[in-house]
Amino acid sequence: MSTHDPRVAEFRRLHESGCFVIPNPWDRGSAALLVQLGFRALATTSAGLAWSHGRADGGVGLEEALDHFREIAGAVTVPVNADFEGGFAAEPERVGENVARAAATGVAGLSIEDSTGDAAEPLYPFSLAVERVRAARAAIDASAEDPEVLLTARSEGFIRGRPDLAETIRRLTAFAEAGADCVYAPGIASRDQIEAVVSAVSPKPVNVLAFDSMTVAGLAGLGVRRISVGGSLARAAWTGFFGAAREIAEQGTFTSLGRAVSGSELNAKFRS
Repeated sequence: MSTHDPRVAEFRRLHESGCFVIPNPWDRGSAALLVQLGFRALATTSAGLAWSHGRADGGVGLEEALDHFREIAGAVTVPVNADFEGGFAAEPERVGENVARAAATGVAGLSIEDSTGDAAEPLYPFSLAVERVRAARAAIDASAEDPEVLLTARSEGFIRGRPDLAETIRRLTAFAEAGADCVYAPGIASRDQIEAVVSAVSPKPVNVLAFDSMTVAGLAGLGVRRISVGGSLARAAWTGFFGAAREIAEQGTFTSLGRAVSGSELNAKFRS
């Protein structure tokens, strides 16, 4: 195992058995609070980060993302997985170069997805998608920082307008064979879909994106190893903000503010 950051070894251990939730903070404060609540690992969210900068998901550049990984990994004592989107490049060689940089930021894992950002052709062709994962694997293996950083490969069809379970499984299986340590198909939601993916890639661990109708116990019973929430916690925070601000702007009243957590409670949470 790793002779460097012990969080890398701990992150791998979490994927060996059982089921754990890996929630997604978007800044140092949300990360610190999630650790206080007892979560054993965290994952960044590209959407949450972008929204905090007043941009749409996908609007953050490579250097900003790397800085964010350093910030979150440096703020907590638990393992952090980096949402590295599509690797900020199309060509496998450049994906590998960028992954090497991401793996050196202090994260314990990172994810690479097969979405292109092009609505007409939302997924990279199969062979190219596999080569991109293989390049990411090779870059991590060659890392002087920590060759045990965990690689998650994502197939995005179900959230990019291509909800084809057979093709998703074909991709995830190939990604696992190309060196992914964990696979993830955000958007699969039914029992049959989840069971099919878990069975197809076994014994590789599977990450599932949680929806409000799911439970940890239910997903664990289907063989899911890791559960994330993506940008949902950030959206929940924005929901509270929008509701309170709209009331003030449209009604001239302040009742929503009375439901907010108190400043003294927040100060107590963040007082070192």
